[in-house]
Amino acid sequence: MELKALLKVHNFSCSKRYGQNFLSDPQLLSAIASDGAQEGDTVLEVGAGAGTLTRALCGLGAHVTAFEIDERLRPVLNESLAGEDVEIIYADVMNYDLSSLELGKYRVVANLPYYITTPVIFRFLYDENLLSLTVMVQKEVADRICAKEGTPEYGALSAQMQAMGNVRITRRVPRGMFFPSPDVDSAVVRLDIAPICSRELLPHYKRAVAAAFAMRRKTLANNLTAAYSITKQKAEELVREVCGNCSARGETLSPACFVRLAELLKEA
Repeated sequence: MELKALLKVHNFSCSKRYGQNFLSDPQLLSAIASDGAQEGDTVLEVGAGAGTLTRALCGLGAHVTAFEIDERLRPVLNESLAGEDVEIIYADVMNYDLSSLELGKYRVVANLPYYITTPVIFRFLYDENLLSLTVMVQKEVADRICAKEGTPEYGALSAQMQAMGNVRITRRVPRGMFFPSPDVDSAVVRLDIAPICSRELLPHYKRAVAAAFAMRRKTLANNLTAAYSITKQKAEELVREVCGNCSARGETLSPACFVRLAELLKEA
């Protein structure tokens, strides 16, 4: 059944509270599913919605566990996913004990509501069992995630995600492809986990990145002095060792430079 007709049959109206914007184009859904998974993969989907992307993932031969926070979608999903090999969990993924699922190595695929994009990403980003993260996000967020150092879009989100692996935009999705149509365009971002930072160093890396971007107008040395128990002189020495310029700002450091900075700060 066509998406709008299916929702109408079950008297379902999309909720702004949950940021519900659904996709229905079969070719686009198939392409997005292929961006994130392949046959035999274990996939965790965040936000099953009306089940259109879920069905496309099942069509690939993936083993899908999908979370849906909105209980009102239960009858819609019962119909749209009838006969599919999928487990639907009606719960908030942000508060769910994922270890109870025993997923093993898995991939995340999601059409994320804009209001919760970053929290959901960080819910999974540092999980040792995560193989890849493929998420539909607001276009501007996608651009920030993939931004290179030295550009206005580059920030803490860029540095943290890029430290965890290879990230790229796989496709852009205009707002008119959604129902109801949102006010912005979207893009699909895929992160393949291949950390440049050791698990042991990660807490130090995250702290260094947070300090660097705490006040963007200040130099990195000034931000480090405020965040750590070190003198301005020591901070400038560390920054000079990392990038050769003691007056550098945080947005000029690549993720690899932040790894080196974290190593130095750990020993400072």
